[in-house]
Amino acid sequence: MGMKKIISWFLITILVLGVGLMAAGCSNNKAADNQLKVGLECAYPPFNWSQTDDSNGAVPILRSTEYAGGYDVEIAKRLAEGMGKELIIVKTEWDGLPPALQSGTIDAIIAGMSPTAERKKTIDFSDHYYRSDLVMVVKKGSVFESAESLADFADAKITAQLNTFHYTVIEQIPEVKKQTAMQDFNAMRVALQSGIIDGYISERPEGISATAANNNFAMVVFEPGQGFEASDDDVAIAVGIKKGNTELADAVNAILKDISEDERINLMDNAIKNQPASQD
Repeated sequence: MGMKKIISWFLITILVLGVGLMAAGCSNNKAADNQLKVGLECAYPPFNWSQTDDSNGAVPILRSTEYAGGYDVEIAKRLAEGMGKELIIVKTEWDGLPPALQSGTIDAIIAGMSPTAERKKTIDFSDHYYRSDLVMVVKKGSVFESAESLADFADAKITAQLNTFHYTVIEQIPEVKKQTAMQDFNAMRVALQSGIIDGYISERPEGISATAANNNFAMVVFEPGQGFEASDDDVAIAVGIKKGNTELADAVNAILKDISEDERINLMDNAIKNQPASQD
């Protein structure tokens, strides 16, 4: 009888533990269903950055004491609100964003990412949520500040961010001294300030952000036909979504459709104004 009681108690214990684990699993799944996990660098102002508090609507970064702010974060907030979900910001290195999306670590990439033909091979994209022209950020007072065309950057040491469309268009500059790609825009700003490079390629909002953060920087804007050649997708920005997730893509597009052009402009203007000075 003693042995039978021991076996009975053992089986009951296993049963209770199993029920508990199942309940916990269901609870975790339910929580995940109510979240929108968004991946971004938190290092590309004015699209996204990190800061030490929640001022100006910044959102806590998962497993960090910091907060994320910027244009991308504002778009992410509107998407999460429209879906009735809690926004979770997952700080992720640029190169790690597609793998994180494919593995399910994040649900979407909202990181100033362009829906290039190459990226579309592995990632689906939403409709565009911003579009901007390519510019050059240079040192104020340099010979390149007065440049009007790509030809004026002959012999210049130019770079762009690693694994971006920006880096591929450097070759459009005649006789350019193409430099090694850099990990992020903070690194390029430091390199420009120190004279390691003569300029870097960016989008207009980042160029405005850079010149606002550092009085030693200037932005070169090209007239039509004098600058870089690029397709609409190459200079637009969209939400990256896992291949085949049409339900999320449809939900994102429906919400983006209701964000007017005026609101998008205001969001970007505020992002440029609110960027932390530490992003210099």
